[in-house]
Amino acid sequence: MHISRLIAVGLLSVFLAACASSNSGSVYSREDARKTQTVRTGTVESVRQVKLEGTKSPIGTLAGGAVGGIAGSSVGGGKGSAIATVIGAVVGGIAGSAAEEVATRKDALEITVKLDGGGLLAVVQEADEAFSAGQRVRLIENGGTTRVSH
Repeated sequence: MHISRLIAVGLLSVFLAACASSNSGSVYSREDARKTQTVRTGTVESVRQVKLEGTKSPIGTLAGGAVGGIAGSSVGGGKGSAIATVIGAVVGGIAGSAAEEVATRKDALEITVKLDGGGLLAVVQEADEAFSAGQRVRLIENGGTTRVSH
């Protein structure tokens, strides 16, 4: 049973890593390549640290359920083992979902920019680049997605 537990934990780790998505100002998807983007300029008014919530996909729940079911199946025998397997799968599913959300949570910035032509915009993106009040920045827009860049 110990080998199957290790395999289940390994699968959970792989699934959680695969669920991570990027809301970075520096990372583009393949679909964004070679598309025209609109660029506006402005000055950073304020920067606030925020959190991007983690991924909430069925993968964490399924992987956690598998791990919990395997762990539960090693408890008792007969009907007791079957009941422990079901309880282990349910508890594991809940824990797996919560673990996925926490593991994929990211630090982010809410960047408020005063546009050169007037107006004020706020953009939330991953905190992989530093911004401070008074800096000149570019806002790069493409199909409803806006990034702040130096």
